[in-house]
Amino acid sequence: MRVQAQHGKNIKKSPVTVVKLGGSLAPHAGEIIPALRSASRPLLIVPGGGAFADAVRQSGADEVAAHWMACAAMDQYGWTLAARGIGTTTRIARPRFPCILLPYCALRRYDPLPHSWDVTSDTIAAWVAGKLGGDLLVLKSVDGLETAGKLLTSIEKPVATDVVDPCFIPYVLEHRIRTFILNGTDTTGICRWLRGGQVRGTGIG
Repeated sequence: MRVQAQHGKNIKKSPVTVVKLGGSLAPHAGEIIPALRSASRPLLIVPGGGAFADAVRQSGADEVAAHWMACAAMDQYGWTLAARGIGTTTRIARPRFPCILLPYCALRRYDPLPHSWDVTSDTIAAWVAGKLGGDLLVLKSVDGLETAGKLLTSIEKPVATDVVDPCFIPYVLEHRIRTFILNGTDTTGICRWLRGGQVRGTGIG
């Protein structure tokens, strides 16, 4: 009985993990979403902008308009992911079950970040993780950050990269957000990381 009470206490205090699901992974969503749904920890999934954000880039809109259009694009991509059988929320809060954050309304309310293409869904996901005091798992279509063709297993200071937006690494380091970047096409690796196992990728901070 004491073990059950302790187990319940641990579940109640289990921290949230924010998962950034990049738009480049849209062709693999059919495998990634079930892997995330099976997680035993609370997951709040922040969608990228994908093809919807690409359309914004091509629109010629000024930076302010483009910022909000790109935030709306995250909602659009979020709905395409939700069609894979996972719930959605507009609240930045610890969810009971893995679900997708549709962030536009919250971003309009808080307006926490610069209106610039230097800030994309990567840094928005970091802001969400910081607000919740959670870890951040960034799923990309590459294994992590590299320099001179070599994978960086961990970094403690900014590095030049086009894998994430220019503001992302300085932001997670400044706010001390425990972050890991891994290849989202490796669903076995995703499941292993969510269970606390070692996987190939880049840790930040």
